[in-house]
Amino acid sequence: MLARSCLRSTRAFAGARNGAINFSKRAASSSSGSAAEQSPLGLNIAAVASTAVAAGSIAWYYHLYGPTAHAMTPAEEGLHPTKYPWVHQEWFKTFDHQALRRGFQVYREVCASCHSLSRVPYRSLVGTIMTVDEAKALAEENEYDTEPNEQGEIEKRPGKLSDYLPAPYKNDEAARFANNGALPPDLSLIVKARHGGCDYIFSLLTGYPDEPPAGAQVGAGLNFNPYFPGTGIAMARVLYDGLVEYEDETPASTSQMAKDVVEFLNWAAEPEMDDRKRMGMKVLVVTSVLFALSVWVKRYKWSWLKTRKLVYDPPQASNTRH
Repeated sequence: MLARSCLRSTRAFAGARNGAINFSKRAASSSSGSAAEQSPLGLNIAAVASTAVAAGSIAWYYHLYGPTAHAMTPAEEGLHPTKYPWVHQEWFKTFDHQALRRGFQVYREVCASCHSLSRVPYRSLVGTIMTVDEAKALAEENEYDTEPNEQGEIEKRPGKLSDYLPAPYKNDEAARFANNGALPPDLSLIVKARHGGCDYIFSLLTGYPDEPPAGAQVGAGLNFNPYFPGTGIAMARVLYDGLVEYEDETPASTSQMAKDVVEFLNWAAEPEMDDRKRMGMKVLVVTSVLFALSVWVKRYKWSWLKTRKLVYDPPQASNTRH
């Protein structure tokens, strides 16, 4: 009797438990069903809101820290330069070495009287613009300070390939005094230091009008140039047709001289561009081959897993009663 009562109570407890489980499952299914009916609209609203917030944040960040910095007025920013098809900016093109040699000649005969190239040594000209003998002869035309001797005196010596191109002035104060208070910038990195790069410098050199337009206000001692921020620049027009006599007898027009000197200044700011492009092509070829090999190895190693066949063997029903 005691065993039967215990068995009945156990079955009753199990039934009650199963009933509770079934009830909880029905309640969960009913609640999940109602949530599923309401979730699409809520999810759509949340997705639209999050997308709008993300897009607004990106737009605000781009507005504050974008690649271009806009001034308040076009006069403060300057006229936007025209986009020119520079050959050396293409992926598979290098510098035109004849243009570099002509541009260096324009710099020496025109620009070097005011602007310096303090980051360009004579040795960098070898193999690109000049031969070794020409670079040595050019370096020896200038004198540089030597180390102090035993008496503490500093003597002069002819330049060497390891020396840098000399500056036209001894210091910034002398440069300002000779240019009415304006300091001519160093041209070593001028292409990278100005928004627009080559296009801006070329437009600036060729953008001097014969007379300022009507209504333009130019300060005392300044020259009108629409591409310069503020339109008033201390540097006057320096390039005129026939100003330089090229060694290769290229017609020295204003635009030709501007193009050549801009290419030379681009090379001065990035003399390793040709080597960088060559190394980049090698890297792309090697990485492409390695990627193809890695794909083949991956397919070979995982082929046994990808091609295996899975067969489901269901258990057979047993007629034996326990």
